Amino acid sequence: MKTKMGTAILAAGISLFAGAYSVTAGPLSDRITAGQPIRIGFSNVPIYAFPDDKGQPKGFVNDVALGILKDMGLTNFETTVTDWGGLIPGLQANRYDIITGGMYILGSRCKNVAFSEPIAKTGDAFLVPAGNPKGIHNYKDILQKNAAFVTYSGANLIEAAKKEGVSDDQITQVPGPSEVLAAVKSGRADAGGMTYFEVKAMADGSNGEFEATNPADLPDWTQNWVGIGFRTEDADFLAKFNEALKKYVGTPRMIEAVKPYGLSEVNLPGPTTTQWACSNR
Repeated sequence: MKTKMGTAILAAGISLFAGAYSVTAGPLSDRITAGQPIRIGFSNVPIYAFPDDKGQPKGFVNDVALGILKDMGLTNFETTVTDWGGLIPGLQANRYDIITGGMYILGSRCKNVAFSEPIAKTGDAFLVPAGNPKGIHNYKDILQKNAAFVTYSGANLIEAAKKEGVSDDQITQVPGPSEVLAAVKSGRADAGGMTYFEVKAMADGSNGEFEATNPADLPDWTQNWVGIGFRTEDADFLAKFNEALKKYVGTPRMIEAVKPYGLSEVNLPGPTTTQWACSNR
């Protein structure tokens, strides 16, 4: 038989437990508990993340992210497409819960984004006119030939170019991949820097007008790992997401999902952790 005192103690215990949970649970967990959709933001970046003709999220990062969420029993989401440079500010401003735009895990980004464990490894390349008339294969070529280089705002290639000595006045920043293509096509830039998959997709679809440089011509330290971005306040949800990620990445189901985008087992992240990437990239 419960006494009034026992009931009071039990109620107090439940209250303390609920209070502790509300402290540890982040805003994304609270949204899910309230039945609200997970808000996913991404930029229109070929291969990595883009909307199809019906506005549905496509691209290998979106497919992986949604596959992991599905394994967690989460299918209620909404998506927003924005400029690349608006992804991290949008995440910080609580407009998105997750950003999936094929973002590399970089030390400079780790200050503002809580990344998942890596889902893929890839590199960069340059889009150049057919025949590569100026012989641009790497950042040293851009520097030595005083070439004009274009990439999009917030891209890792800006940091990489400057690290190799390329000056600010040689670098043009534009909103996204389509503007990079336009700049090279018009002659305003001699080379456009993007991820290898973006460059290859553009070169393959150009009817021979452009070509992609070999990503192996860039320094080894420009190889990067792709992660999915969360707010730091959502550490509780991220921990659960990473558990599901470990069971998904590298499986035949994942490889089959990303195959249409040109990825294979060679692009798996291997043993590299987010902690290492944040400290070394």
